[in-house]
Amino acid sequence: MNSQPLDLRAKAHWVWRETLAIHRRAPETRLASSLSAVEIFVALYYGGVLRFDASQPLAAHRDRCVISKGHGSICMYPILADLGFFSKDELLRVCHSGGFLGGIPDPVIPGYETVNGSLGHGLGVATGMALGLKRLDSDRQVFVVSGDGELHEGANWEAAMFASQHRLDNLNLIIDDNGISMLGYTDDIVSHHSLSERLTAFGWDCRRVDGHDVLAVQAGLLEMKVTAAGKPKALIAKTLKGRGVPGLENAPLSHILNPKPELIDSLLEQLP
Repeated sequence: MNSQPLDLRAKAHWVWRETLAIHRRAPETRLASSLSAVEIFVALYYGGVLRFDASQPLAAHRDRCVISKGHGSICMYPILADLGFFSKDELLRVCHSGGFLGGIPDPVIPGYETVNGSLGHGLGVATGMALGLKRLDSDRQVFVVSGDGELHEGANWEAAMFASQHRLDNLNLIIDDNGISMLGYTDDIVSHHSLSERLTAFGWDCRRVDGHDVLAVQAGLLEMKVTAAGKPKALIAKTLKGRGVPGLENAPLSHILNPKPELIDSLLEQLP
């Protein structure tokens, strides 16, 4: 599934708009965390990175994509609907009676691998998947999308050590490095300025990218996927939380803030 450069940019813009529209209908969703990850998910699902079959979401021949920052992946809903994992009509029922798309996703949703409510567990689960696939001599790969705030959880670093010890070069970590956790800037809690150095010290192969340049994200992911040097791999994507929404973008409390409905309406009306 390969996309031309213009297609990826257009898809990212469409997903950004659809994510705003979903939040307008379901304000209990986490908007800011979802907007920072738009280009990451667009590159994964439209950029020829992931191998998947929308008609068989759990097919053995799929690559695995663990979305550790589950609450911050509402932007995945329009992507999965667009690709045929479920009907686009479901986008109108997010967090509403009769729908199965919730504010925090879970595996009842086709395309989601794991429970994504408690942060800090995605990398450990993905590491177990990668080890299992290695022992099956499978060429399938495992991707995990984590937020930077959840890397304050020690379980991630246990998983990082384990993955390096077992030379899991089929494991690919993408970090949405937006600099803000639930109640403020990550630098005011535990600084992430040295993430790449820390992961390198743990035996990982690391690269950095502008997380809102969808073509750069795609290139980084494709390069990471074909690298097999006996090391797990990480792509640190520098992003802005709440990107594109005045008053929300890069605000320290953006994780728990909701823009006023009239602001969302104005943004949706102004932009093509």
